Amino acid sequence: MEPVFILVPGMFTDAHVWEGTARRLTAAGAQVRAVTLAGPGRPRAGDDPEPAAGAHAEAEADLETHIEEVCAAIDAVTGAPGGTGGTGGTGGRGIVLVGHDYGVHPVLGAADRRAERVARIVCVDAGLPQDGVPPLAAVPDQSVRALPAEEAAAGTTAGVLPPPGREEWTRWGSTAGVSEEALDRLTARAAPQPLGTLLRPLRLSGAAAAVPTTGVLCTANGVGIDMVQRLVDLGDPALRALTGPGVTFFELPTGHWPMLSCPEDLAGVLLRAAAGEGHRLTPPGASGTPAHLHPFPLPVPELPRERRGNVDFYFPRPGGTKGVKGAEGVDGPRPAVVFVHGGPVPAGAEPSPRDWPVLAGHARYAAGQGAVGVTVEHRLHDVADYPRAAGDVAAAVDLVRADPRVDGDRIALWFFSGGGPLLADWLAKPPAWLRCLAAAYPVLAPLPNWGMSADSRFHPVRALADAGHAPPPLVLLRVGLESPEIAATVSGFLAAAGEREAEVRVVDVPHGHHGGGPGDPEEEWRGAVREAVRAVLDRLDA
Repeated sequence: MEPVFILVPGMFTDAHVWEGTARRLTAAGAQVRAVTLAGPGRPRAGDDPEPAAGAHAEAEADLETHIEEVCAAIDAVTGAPGGTGGTGGTGGRGIVLVGHDYGVHPVLGAADRRAERVARIVCVDAGLPQDGVPPLAAVPDQSVRALPAEEAAAGTTAGVLPPPGREEWTRWGSTAGVSEEALDRLTARAAPQPLGTLLRPLRLSGAAAAVPTTGVLCTANGVGIDMVQRLVDLGDPALRALTGPGVTFFELPTGHWPMLSCPEDLAGVLLRAAAGEGHRLTPPGASGTPAHLHPFPLPVPELPRERRGNVDFYFPRPGGTKGVKGAEGVDGPRPAVVFVHGGPVPAGAEPSPRDWPVLAGHARYAAGQGAVGVTVEHRLHDVADYPRAAGDVAAAVDLVRADPRVDGDRIALWFFSGGGPLLADWLAKPPAWLRCLAAAYPVLAPLPNWGMSADSRFHPVRALADAGHAPPPLVLLRVGLESPEIAATVSGFLAAAGEREAEVRVVDVPHGHHGGGPGDPEEEWRGAVREAVRAVLDRLDA
């Protein structure tokens, strides 16, 4: 039996966004029903171009309203619950529910109520919602998240969220690949989003968990399959379900609106998803050691760890080494390198970041070279947590500098991966004692799906470009096989550094992946880490 696709749009949009994809699916022999969800200024009843009557009532539409509308679309294909159905007695098992962006919430809610009639759920550039969590939690624009929160605190869900202007769509996701004409039409057709659709928690019985699910990841929006696998490897219980046998993934090299940027490619992926195809993730550890637990590439001394709160110290052995100038035979205060892990990392991840071989290994190696190696564990559990993580790091640095065994006037900070945005504060206002900033395979500007505005505090590229002073010396460890989205932030940072004539030492791992791993050339990593640490220590000596 050919699949029946029910296509549900995201915020501010209606069924028109699916037109190109629907044509391709229909040409392939599938049935298609594109749904327009209730809301003011949105066309109703099929192709009727006129807004629905009763704008006040439509403004009061909530998540339950939208779930019922998707259920009605399912019933129109299969018959009402308890009936024989409209698909030859098959129980509607050919129905594929497709949700984009916010649309995945009513899709999952409807699948939970009609689980026996749904063959597959497809989430287009959207995470899988959780029971009891309102859709507002998935809104990428962090400033927008705060606006309706006051309404929720007051116990009201009335009102609407205005649609974006033409230049504001990037606050909701990358527009990569969307033509100027399509963006004009998207803006002209955009309608307000009822606040009730964002504030009401999604309630699930658990029935939808048995329905096969596919995620379509739009890599230009910041997330690909490799990144999701890394998040799974970190042990987040909420992501464990993504490794189930019924869950598959596809990637599209485009922005957040693939139905506008590459409708034929999206249709092809939907047909393959309906056939059960796609990439399957592996449970943590099932395919070998996860990248973040891969052994540190260099030999390190077995030094005792001194743990103080969220900070671990590794002090050189008495007498020091020849790594830091003047350190050999000196037991006085030493310069320190503070290593800051990336993220977001799930709260309660085991082992915790401070015990990851890459973090502790760097600190021990630095201590073996005569500096004090320090690791900091911060609370970056979500992209909204950068302010909290920045406070954790600043407090840890104060603790390090206050230790009498540390030369508080010679400090270097080293950030990894998703910790890269934390560089911005130190670039904007570098203290005199900060002798060097380093970063390894870093994210150096907010990714599109993070929902941070262009003037975000945590934007190292902009912080470097706007600084009214010379930045500290910079050391950048760069991997040659980085994801294009992260690599673009590094290129932007280096361009800004060139314009500022900043001192930057770039150390490359030509065949290295983000975070490294068992498949990467070990000799390249050994040489690169050795060179990068040496560069940092040299700047502590300068």
